[in-house]
Parts: sequence; C-alpha cells; structure tokens
Amino acid sequence: MTTLSSKIARAWSHPIVVLAVVLLVTSGLALLTGMPIQRVTQIAIYTLYGAGVNFLIGYLGLVPFGASFFFGSASYAVAILGGMVSGGNEIVAVMIATVFSLALALVVGAVILRRRGLYFSLLTLACSQIAFEIAFKWTSVTGGENGLQNVVRPLFPSANAFHGFALVVVVGVMWILWRIAHAPLGRVMQALRDNEQRVASLGYDTYRTKLVAVIVAGGAIGVAGGMMSLLLQGVYANNLNWQHAGDPVLMAALGGVHQFLGPLWGATIFIVLEDRLSAVTENWWLFFAPIIIAFALLSHEGVQGIFQRIVGRDRWTLTRWGIPDRPASIPPYRPAAAADQGDPSRPILTVCDLSKSFGSIVTQSGISLEVGRTGLHSLIGPNGAGKTTFFNLLTGVLRPDAGSIAFDGRPIVHLAPHQRARLGMARSFQILSVFPNLTAFENVRVAVQAADRRWYGLWRDAHADEAANLRVWSLLDAVGLADRAAEICSALSHGEKRLLEIAVSLATRARLLLLDEPLAGLAESDRKIVGDLIVRLAKSHAVFLIEHDIDRVLAMSDRITVLHQGRLIADGKPGDVAGHPEVVSAYLGSAHGAAPAAPAALPRTADPAQPAARHAEYRPLLELAGVRAGYGGGTVLDGLDLVVGAGEVVALLGRNGVGKTTALRTITGVLPSTAGSVRFDGTDITRLRPDAINRLGISLVPEGRRLFPNLSVMENLKLAARPGGASLAEIYDLFPRVAQRLKSRAEHLSGGERQMVAIARALMVPSRLILLDEPFEGLAPAVVQEVRAAVAKLTTRASLVIVEHHAESVLAMADRAYVLVNGRVAYGGGAADLAADQALQERLLGIVQTTDAPARTRSAGR
Repeated sequence: MTTLSSKIARAWSHPIVVLAVVLLVTSGLALLTGMPIQRVTQIAIYTLYGAGVNFLIGYLGLVPFGASFFFGSASYAVAILGGMVSGGNEIVAVMIATVFSLALALVVGAVILRRRGLYFSLLTLACSQIAFEIAFKWTSVTGGENGLQNVVRPLFPSANAFHGFALVVVVGVMWILWRIAHAPLGRVMQALRDNEQRVASLGYDTYRTKLVAVIVAGGAIGVAGGMMSLLLQGVYANNLNWQHAGDPVLMAALGGVHQFLGPLWGATIFIVLEDRLSAVTENWWLFFAPIIIAFALLSHEGVQGIFQRIVGRDRWTLTRWGIPDRPASIPPYRPAAAADQGDPSRPILTVCDLSKSFGSIVTQSGISLEVGRTGLHSLIGPNGAGKTTFFNLLTGVLRPDAGSIAFDGRPIVHLAPHQRARLGMARSFQILSVFPNLTAFENVRVAVQAADRRWYGLWRDAHADEAANLRVWSLLDAVGLADRAAEICSALSHGEKRLLEIAVSLATRARLLLLDEPLAGLAESDRKIVGDLIVRLAKSHAVFLIEHDIDRVLAMSDRITVLHQGRLIADGKPGDVAGHPEVVSAYLGSAHGAAPAAPAALPRTADPAQPAARHAEYRPLLELAGVRAGYGGGTVLDGLDLVVGAGEVVALLGRNGVGKTTALRTITGVLPSTAGSVRFDGTDITRLRPDAINRLGISLVPEGRRLFPNLSVMENLKLAARPGGASLAEIYDLFPRVAQRLKSRAEHLSGGERQMVAIARALMVPSRLILLDEPFEGLAPAVVQEVRAAVAKLTTRASLVIVEHHAESVLAMADRAYVLVNGRVAYGGGAADLAADQALQERLLGIVQTTDAPARTRSAGR
C-alpha cells in the first residue's frame, strides 16, 4: 500500500501532470467566470513558447533574445504554405510549423552558434529584426502591416474546440521536451551549461550538441508560433518586432529559468497582467516593470523559486530529483585494459620540438619526449615551468607555435580537443573542472556516457542504462564518494570535488590519461587511495602525471621528465632525476626531505594554557560559539566552538569534508549560519554582510586563489587596496616575484605566482585577521618554502587561521591547532602537542608516518 501511494504521489507531482491539471483547472475557471477561453489558449501557447526558449536558457545557458524569429516565421509559414496545401487543416498546419522551424533552426543555428554569449543573443535578435523588416515590407507575400487573415480552422472552428486541440498539442510537445531533458542529449546539455571545456575534454562535440539543442528548441517555438496563427486565424508582423523579442525570455525569468514549469507561471503572470493593466492604461508597462523588478529582487529563481523556498525544497526542477538506486553490492572498480594496445615498443605519445610563447614569455622551447603505451610517466618542475600549458597543448586547448604531436603515430596538432579525446586521450585539470550544478553521480555518468560513445540520444532515459549506472557506482566507490553520490557537486568540499574529478577522468576508458595534480587538496588517506588507483592504472594504461607531492612521484613513477622555464632539463629514471643538480636547484630546493623549521623570530610554546607566549596578555579576537551552518538544508558545521587570539596563529585541520572551508565561509559571512554566534573583537558579526565583515578587518585568501583572470596583477591588487593596508613596496619586499609580473594577466600566472598575488591582495586591506585556505596547495617544494616564509612574516601584521592538508606545513608555525570531525572540534590545544602525538594525528587526521621520510607527516585538508 505504501509503495502504491508513493507511486500515485510521484505521478501527481510529475511536471507534465501538473501542467495538464493547471491548464484544465484554469480552463474551467474561465468558463465559470465568463473569461474568454481564448485567453487561456494564449497562456498555453505562450507556455510552450517560453519553454522552447527556456530549453536553451535553463539547460544550455544560451539566451536567445530573438526567439521571436522562429515564432513569427512559423506563423507566416502556416498562413502562406497552409493555404497552398489541398485539404489543409490544423494538424497539417502544426506539421508545417514543425518541419519549417526545424529546417530554419538548422540553417540559422549552424551560423550563429559560431559565436558565444552576448554575440549569440544579439545575432538571434538581428535575425528577428531582419524577418520583421521583410514581413512588414514584402506586402505582396506577407500582407505588410495588415498581415494575412483568414487562416482556416476546418477541424476545430469554435473557440472551445480549438482550445482543447491547443491543450493537447502544448502538453504533448512539453512532454517531448521533458523526455529529451532526461535523454543523453539533455544530460550533456546541462553539463555543457556548467563547464564547456570539461565536456569537450570528454569527447563531446560541443558545437554539434548546441546545434541539436537549437534545432529542438526552434521546433518547439515554431509549433507555438503555428498555434498562435491558428488561434488568431491570421498572422501579423508585430510578433517579429524587437519590441516583443524579449517576451519569452521575460516569461521564463518570471517563472524561473531553472524550473521546468517556470514558463507556465511566467506566461500566466505576463498575459494576465498585460490584459488587466492594458485595460486600465495604455502605459501599462510603467506598472508592469516594477512588478518584474520586485520578482527579480525577491527570487532569482522566479515565482516557482519563491514557492520552493517557502516549502523548504530550494532546488532546480529542470529534471526529476534523485539518482538511480544504489545497488545492494557495489562491484569493485577494475581498470579495463586499454583497447588496441598495438606495438608495445611504439610510444603512445610522441612530441617533437614543441614550442609555445605568450608574447615575450616562453612556456615551451623545443620540447621533445615520448610516453610509453603503459607505465607512469611524471612531469615535474617549478611553478611556472609550463607543465599545465604543456598539457593544454597536448589536448588541443592551445595550439603550438612550432613542433609536432603524434598520438599512436597519428599527427593530432590540427585536431580539436573533442577529436583528440575520442582517440583515447583524457585529462584532469589543475584548477578543479567539474559540473557544479549536477550531482556527483551525474558528473561521473556523463563521462561514462562519453566512454560508451552515446553522444546525441534524444529519447531513451539516460538513467535507464543499468550497466552504465553500475560502472558509475563502482567509480564513485573507488574514490570514496559512493555515500555522496546524490549531493549537488557545489555542496561538496574541495577535496571531494578533486576525488570526483579523478573519477570523471577514470570513467573515459582512455588509452592515455593526463592527470594534472590529482592529489592536490586531498587528505593523506585519500592520497593513498588515489595513488594506488594511479599505480593500478599504469599497469595497463599510459599515465602522464603532473604532481608536486615529490615523495610519491619518486616512489610511483617509472619515468620522470623535468621542465624549467620552458626547457626540458632532465628525463630518466626517478633515482637519476632526483639527484640531478639542476633539478635540485630549480625544483626541489635545498630543504627537500627536511622537516620544516619554525622561524627563529617566531617562538612557539607547547602549553595550551598559554597559546601565544610571545604576547604579554592573551586577548580573544575571534570567537565562534555553537555555530551551525550548511548547504541546501544540510548541516556541515554542527555546534562549532573556536577562539583565535590577537596576534595568534591557529591551524584548522581535518579530513576532507569535515567543514574547514565552511567555517571560513561562515566567518566571512559568505555562508550565513543557522545557529550560534560569531564575534570579532567583541562585535557580533553573525548577520553582517561579507563586505562589512571585511571592512572590520577580516580578509580571506581563498582556496584556488580566485584572482580576476582577465585583469593584470596590478589591477588585482589595486581593486583590493584601502587606506591602512600594505603598500606596494611592502608587497614587493614580501614577494619579489610579484613585482616582476605586475603587467601580466592573472590567467597567465603559475600556481605559485597566483598564490603570492592572492596573499598580497589580502594584505592590501587593513586586516587584523587573515584566513588562509590551503595556502601551499599545488606548489612546488621550493615555492612552498618561499610562501611559508612569507606567511610566517604575516604574524607581525595580523592573526592567522590556516587551513592546510599538510599538517607538518602548518603545525611548526602555529600556536594552537583545532581538528574538526563531522563539523565539531575533536581536538583543540597546543600545535606542538599535536605535532608530537603521532597516534592522535593518525586517529583524527588519517596520517600514517612513512618509513622513507620519517621527518615528514601528512594531514587531511578539507
């Protein structure tokens, strides 16, 4: 009985059922109140019009300001061509509108999709205006300003009969759109909306995907246009005018662009208000515009977004909620042997004399190397050596200035990224590259779909493939994310996102895996899991790895290549490369293998009762009491208590996903807390805006640096500068390398340089508390030493809270440490005490001290 009732409840909550019920109830109310039934018919038609537009906005991220081009053109097609067909009727008219719109969308889409973003929107608007001029002035064919009348409706001549026909057509086409949204094409569209570069790296042709989507949307909009000409029994040029071009976009936005039924609510509000207000005044837009502004301010997800927030289900409804059921037993992940291995003596990748420069900056200079068909080949070098740029050249993101690249003997320099991926080349990215608005399950499933070469399925439910689903579960379980499969990716911690990206890369069944810092930001336990996976993969695949965890690189690799300033300075067995003088000087640094020492000028005490012995009196600067916070209704911080004293350095440690970054986001006001209090220097800042909190003296150096990529280093610094902050001279003294890159755009900086600029930007603000989130992540050993020395100097300016997954990197610098477990403090005390207690570290952080590097320990990070 329970199962039956749940099925009935699900059926009644199905968007198509809701759509049909709303339209039928509205029709009944119209008949009872004497409202013209044509008005409800118009609402239904405009719902389909808005849904066709929202198919591009919500699912693909394209905004067609000129969708009226398809709507109006289909209306004229029905009026002109319908009269030429013997025995024409409403059904024939709908067929004409559909075929004509599909063909028109194919031709126009093939041209305008060559441009993106605003240019795409403007091109659609230009098409609409051109069509309007033709319709308005080609009087002999279109009737000019008088339009065309007497469009026949032989099957449904009465208003009520045609209304019933219109409802059937609208509901039917909306059902088709719903089916396509759940088909492979619809799922890929949503991934493309979130991250086009990642979709291409999986092997999808993003241009063709967008073209198919435009054709589908154009067809739906065309059906709506044909139905409108039948409703009016005529067609007029006004529907093509630029003044009405934005109507469907407005309807979608009013209802909610990320809600499947958003166009229904938007069309209803738009038509009812237009009808009522225009009856009162011809300047009805003066009253309509404030209503639109109010909706925009109240909810960026429109009317349905407001309702969902009230009922506590604040989520997108473009597709049904949930993921396929978890199997009772998840089979272990086993890397499939790469297909068609070919001659084992022939390399899978050959690079000859590859060169690339950006202006005067040379990132590759005559690089030549080979990668074998199996084995682990690592690429190391200082930050800024050109490693990620090299991967971008291999995968087609960038084109080389000179040289050649061959994959399995085939030249690939001329191939697009998706074509290289289809040959068997997959990659992960240095900067996290996932699909933030999809679930963890869907992130991996899209990659599995690419591996199965199902690019453009339009009908079959993508989640109905049991074999693919089982493989997704195996991959998620292999990286420890099976329990988080249903979580939206944006709600995952940084470490979990890194694990997810690794699962996405493994899903592709590629012959060559390019992994760009896959261990960055991972806890030690997760590093071991991923490291073991990589070693297993290397037995049957070619793995080309960029990684700064030099101890693991030396232990795992079969071969190592070293880049420095765009040149190849060493290539060979790990033991030979590790002892190469130029490698030691350029990359490892003189302190490699030694435990990081605390700066002599900054003494630390192991007495937790006196957390900052260098201060005459301990005074709390930041106090968190019973703080609870989370994402999407979930709880991450569960009664967090934390204190930071004036001039104190506090380490915030824990495994991935325990709430460290969430704590920093809550302190800075980016994530509002649901309970508890946050006080800064005696002032309650719990409910203050992030900008107000920053002006009180709290600055954040975020994980991933988050510089403004299109601005220069100087512009990034000037944007943050305020009176009382560090001067440029002080910044240059702290980071001499920043002074050398002032005119460089942030997107062209190395990882180490970005981290230096991110810290410098925080110092441009007069800060008393600086929060550093993973300041040493993704940095070469020598650069870590440089940044660590700079961070140590910051203690003379402000208190510090440092989140870091390498415990030894921060415990030697800290006065006290907190370890979080499940959003609560599991340890709070002296940093030296924690550093000395290996058993406690292993229990709370998952650290196992290695025998090959006894002075080095690992810790969790996120």
